[in-house]
Amino acid sequence: MNDTDVIDGIMWFRRDLRLEDNAALFHALSKCKNVLPVFIFDQRILEKLPENDARVTFIWERLELIQKTLQKKGSDLLVIYDTPEKAFGAIIKEYGALPVYTNEDYEPYARKRDQLIDKLLAKHSNADEKLLKKYKDHVLFAPGEVLKDDGTPYSVYTPFSKKALKEAQDDAPWGEFVITAKHLQNFTKTSKNFPAVALKDIGFVESEQKVPSYEINKNFLEGYKDTRNIPSDVDGTSHVGPHLRFGTVSTRALARQAYEAKDITFLKELLWRDFFQSLLYYYPQTPNEAFKKKYDDIKWRSGKSADKDFESWKNGKTGYPMVDAGMRELNQTGTMHNRVRMLVASFLCKHLLLDWRRGERYFALKLLDYELASNVGNWQWAAGSGADAAPYFRIFNPMTQHEKFDPESEYVKKWVPEYGSDAYVEPIIEHKEGRERALSAYKEAVKK
Repeated sequence: MNDTDVIDGIMWFRRDLRLEDNAALFHALSKCKNVLPVFIFDQRILEKLPENDARVTFIWERLELIQKTLQKKGSDLLVIYDTPEKAFGAIIKEYGALPVYTNEDYEPYARKRDQLIDKLLAKHSNADEKLLKKYKDHVLFAPGEVLKDDGTPYSVYTPFSKKALKEAQDDAPWGEFVITAKHLQNFTKTSKNFPAVALKDIGFVESEQKVPSYEINKNFLEGYKDTRNIPSDVDGTSHVGPHLRFGTVSTRALARQAYEAKDITFLKELLWRDFFQSLLYYYPQTPNEAFKKKYDDIKWRSGKSADKDFESWKNGKTGYPMVDAGMRELNQTGTMHNRVRMLVASFLCKHLLLDWRRGERYFALKLLDYELASNVGNWQWAAGSGADAAPYFRIFNPMTQHEKFDPESEYVKKWVPEYGSDAYVEPIIEHKEGRERALSAYKEAVKK
């Protein structure tokens, strides 16, 4: 702990809620002697969420862990509930305009937010250099680091991943940012002018839904390729998604494990995140517009009948067991097996001919591991409108998916206990009818 009167830097935690292998944190503690740690609960984001949102509870719990660690070092974590601009206005008033160390975030809102903070710091400083100092942390390759030979971004995953893997072999980019106990002595106490903030103060209550823990080890990685498509195998998936989303685990650490285990399958899953981050960075309109513009001409169903079908899909009452199991798993746990995500997304867009954006926004509300880039990318993939999407005429058959990936109905029976009885609902649309309706609508849009 050092004297609070000589604070010379700020660590702004965001989607990097850990004190180990953290790029911005390493640089802040290495370059400054008295670092003020800060986390801002952004009012603009939180006001859109339900009061028992499990993700907010998870963030809160992680912040408490960081606080306890820092308090043992004689420091603390400053937690503020406000818009980032007002929060930094208060920080500048108390401490002056100081260098702010933080990790990059490539989503459209985050980029605009950072531009505002950058300008705010510059307005109150005479420094020649930028005071907002950002570092790559939550991806392996930042947007712009893996490009085609002509300097343009990839819109197809396979050549993107091949080039990324080649560059990884050439440059070994996943070294650890080692943060020692000595580093942590460079944190300082917060001012008494900033009152402590409780969960209830930001309008939330503790959620009963919990983020599952994860364990990535050699045995898991050795079996991952064979088990990752089996939804009934609870040990076949990593459960690491929410931890990647909120940075409670280092992406680099996971990549090092996969690389050492020679598990290219898991490594490629991490690279999918980078690919989608790159797409959103270069095409920030894609949360609202189709990547392939012609797919915005699809005449999606609307009206009471469409809304009724959407409610059936949301509540897991479509009459298609794998679809219903997936949606009930999502509603109850905030998670869904990746194989089933593809199926339920395809079913909404193709069988029900409902706009993919409706599904994307529902997932945004429910998924514990929700990331805008990956969610939009995967939904556009399912709809056929994305950069590296399945062709529009590829329509998953829910029955054959059930037979192939859950032959004993273990997954289905877990989430749809009435399956196989008279209490189970009839299909809201026949497979052939839904498929033909989708093909007709898509063909018409493509013609235009």
